[in-house]
Amino acid sequence: MPEGPQRGLPLTQDTLRGIATISAGYAVISAADAAVKWALPEVGVAMAMIWRGVFGMLAIALLSRGRRLRPRRVPLLALRSTLHCMVTVAFYLAWFNHFPLADSYAVNAAAPLIMTVLAIPLLGETVGWRRWVSTVVGFIGVLIMLQPGGELWRWETAMLLAGTATLAVTRIWTRVLAATDTPQAIAFWLLFAHVPMGLLLLPAFPPPGSLLPGWGVAFALAFLGLANGCAHFLFARAFAIAPVSALAPYEYTTLLWGGLLGFAIWAELPSWTTLGGASLVIAAGLYNLHRERVRRAEARGLQGQNAGASDRRRAEGPEAPSTAGVNRPRGPQGQT
Repeated sequence: MPEGPQRGLPLTQDTLRGIATISAGYAVISAADAAVKWALPEVGVAMAMIWRGVFGMLAIALLSRGRRLRPRRVPLLALRSTLHCMVTVAFYLAWFNHFPLADSYAVNAAAPLIMTVLAIPLLGETVGWRRWVSTVVGFIGVLIMLQPGGELWRWETAMLLAGTATLAVTRIWTRVLAATDTPQAIAFWLLFAHVPMGLLLLPAFPPPGSLLPGWGVAFALAFLGLANGCAHFLFARAFAIAPVSALAPYEYTTLLWGGLLGFAIWAELPSWTTLGGASLVIAAGLYNLHRERVRRAEARGLQGQNAGASDRRRAEGPEAPSTAGVNRPRGPQGQT
């Protein structure tokens, strides 16, 4: 599942390369999700988590050459990783029950809207009336997707919505962790947490088939873990070389990849209500991003004006002291 942006590498400005990098990351992680959805009927939820964790850690360790993996804020990192494991369980269980890949991405598209709301109590951010209106419109899009009797009117959808809300919390905590922990450390320990969590859930979600899968399924699971590690590394690199505001819209490309892969492998086609509702959700998310850009530009402009006024005052030098009320020397005639 897409986890979203992470930061912490040395920052440079190369927006085009950043867009190409993050687009590749979302394509890779969509392929990983398709691989695990294909393998789940044979291995089950718990074993898929273990495979993802083992090979994901291996990929990140190789790509980072074992550097900067040491965690700093261990309690918050552990809590975030545990919550993200619960998100993984929600999506894997839905896919195990044949929930379409593109439909799950459509539900997940509500995560940026949920982040907008949760950023108020968790980060102390302020949200203007325009973003509130667009957020409400986005949630109307969610209701359109979830209309009674529609394709998404299933109990798995409620589980995915809960997982999406939890994912939004973990993304906000990623912003907090980025101040102290490197992106590769955040991703490495996230995938590490999948191994003990998978072992813990093994009695509840045992493999439907053999404990050791066939070569084809084993290859798909190894690709799942390696692709997740590579994708998280690409996310980290993309957000290190390009602004977040330029890259955020490309998260929605997973809907395109999910639709193509779902149709190619399982002949899945999203309904018109799903597509229409997802379009509203995406439009609302993009408008919120636009308003965030405007707000930051205005804040930078105000800071520039204040800095310019301060520079002008320093250039003009100190003001002359006031002479009001001071007796001036008198001339010979006793006049001023």
